[in-house]
Amino acid sequence: MNALGRHFLIELWEADNLDKPEIGEEALVETVRATGGTLLDTRFVPFPNGGYSGVCIIAESHVTIHTWPEHNYAAVDMFTCGPNMDFDAGIEILKKYFAPKSIQVAEVRRGMIA
Repeated sequence: MNALGRHFLIELWEADNLDKPEIGEEALVETVRATGGTLLDTRFVPFPNGGYSGVCIIAESHVTIHTWPEHNYAAVDMFTCGPNMDFDAGIEILKKYFAPKSIQVAEVRRGMIA
């Protein structure tokens, strides 16, 4: 079966920089570049708990992050309809910026075509 897109759900546990949206934005922009995605725009918003949410809109879809510094946790999504993106390279960039002690990755095929 073919899919219209691939969606990677990445969980970062006991990670760094969860209260620094400027570093989060730098990390996600570098992640997009490492995957071979085409960056169109970014938007990052800080929250009162010190966490932040951010999105990189890419021609191929999006990369997002939501952080909970009080739980030492971040959720990152990488979603693409582009067949040639290098997700492994993107995950390595996330590890570089956030240094999680534990990382979980799940892939979901989106838009399954029989």
